[in-house]
Amino acid sequence: MSKEPEYLVVGHVNKPHGTKGELFVWPLTDHPESVFAPGGRLHLGDQEGRPVHIPATELELLEVREFRRGYLVRFRGITDREGAERVAGRYLLRPFGQVQPAEEDEFFYHELLGLRAETVAGEYLGEVREVYELEPDHLLEVVGPERALLVPLSKRVVDRIDRDRRTIVLDPPEGLLDL
Repeated sequence: MSKEPEYLVVGHVNKPHGTKGELFVWPLTDHPESVFAPGGRLHLGDQEGRPVHIPATELELLEVREFRRGYLVRFRGITDREGAERVAGRYLLRPFGQVQPAEEDEFFYHELLGLRAETVAGEYLGEVREVYELEPDHLLEVVGPERALLVPLSKRVVDRIDRDRRTIVLDPPEGLLDL
């Protein structure tokens, strides 16, 4: 499929929590228990998955505890609110080589981008330009020669994804492509 990225975004550092350097982190991974564990190392980055150096690019997780729908974490070297504020709003990255491989029927979002989208009847719809994380299903933005479509990334709509041909074959219910 597409070239593997150097890093994957696995979390977002939302805001400081308290005065002792603790931060609230929103996980952006299907496997948070393996990513957010004491002793683990993550990199600070931007939303594009590029490392940033504030105060350093690599951070070691010292303490992690579940909190609401995320985690409260402490990183080595961040001991007060001022230090926590310097990293707030950043993304957490994990080197791609350390990421748990996708199962046969799973895909990383970067693998979906650029796929040729077509129907089971062979009608060309366009290329996948974006993946939006929504509930109950994520949406694929498919941009074609005449229009853009939002298509649910669900087993009800996606017939198959062919990694070798770099295509996603859709079997949309009647009327979905008319919206």
